Amino acid sequence: MSVAAAINTRDASALPGKRDEDWRWTDLRGLIRAIPDPSEPFAGDVGRGPFDGLAEDRRVLVNGGETRIDVAAGQKAVVALRVLARGAGSHATMVAVTLGPNARVRLLESYESDGGSVSQTTLSITLADGAVLERVVLAQDHEHAVSVSQAEVRLAPRADYAQTVAASGARRQRLETRVTHPGGHAVLRLDGVYLLAGKRHSDQTTVVTHQNIDGTTAQLTKGVVRDQARGVFQGRIVVAEGADRTDARMGHHALILSDRAEVDAKPELEIYADDVSCAHGNTVGALDEDALFYARQRGMPAGVATAMLTEAFIGEVIDRISFEGARDVVRAWAAERLGG
Repeated sequence: MSVAAAINTRDASALPGKRDEDWRWTDLRGLIRAIPDPSEPFAGDVGRGPFDGLAEDRRVLVNGGETRIDVAAGQKAVVALRVLARGAGSHATMVAVTLGPNARVRLLESYESDGGSVSQTTLSITLADGAVLERVVLAQDHEHAVSVSQAEVRLAPRADYAQTVAASGARRQRLETRVTHPGGHAVLRLDGVYLLAGKRHSDQTTVVTHQNIDGTTAQLTKGVVRDQARGVFQGRIVVAEGADRTDARMGHHALILSDRAEVDAKPELEIYADDVSCAHGNTVGALDEDALFYARQRGMPAGVATAMLTEAFIGEVIDRISFEGARDVVRAWAAERLGG
């Protein structure tokens, strides 16, 4: 089942649904009975994106399209990639990113929509030996939109890939990353934050496959849900036979701030090698009542106290963004969401 195929053929039966194990909590087939008409070309003013002031290279894709980002060996670049959906149609987008040996890139990616569109973005990201990429994704879709982003990442030995995904949800929103990890002292960081309210739904799914010895993965995702929102985290780390000396850590932690909100989490380790150091952790609960009581006793309004504590909770993830400018943008986005 494929979202892109369903959009291209306008066949809703090709959408993934709850019978597909990886999509059981983000059922598109049961939600969408008919694929909308193709999105109209858009030639209007798209305004400024959240990362425009940080990048020399700015790419904007509206209602579909393709782009390539190629950075040669030893070169540096900061690229702002905006993927926009205008109107209520359907479309697919293709992005290819290739880094040569020892290239260093900051990819600042944002998703924005203004209505009930159905969209899918496919990214192919390839890092050569010694290349370094920090990818920061800010997904701010409309509450009625269906938005799927799927990234396939291939690393070479000694590559360094770091990712932070920040999401506010949509009618259905899925941000998926699959990484082929070669070992060979390549380093991988996969982080995520989701802040959901109303009836918004966000799914962060990752799969990392360690194929050879001496690979490192560090993963931390935190979320906050309120009202009738639903957060989904699925993380799978596979250590293949012979991928010894793999060091892989995964953590997911979520706060539920209302009785009708929901979090579904499925962290997994599949280990077929003997000499590894791997662990995962998962917690879902409410805010610390003692901390809330302490703040209220000192005259802090309940809403302010809740926002302060939740901001501190997710701050651990945001602080791991190494690019200060992008870190400030994500921190401001989080403060706005929590303040609301």
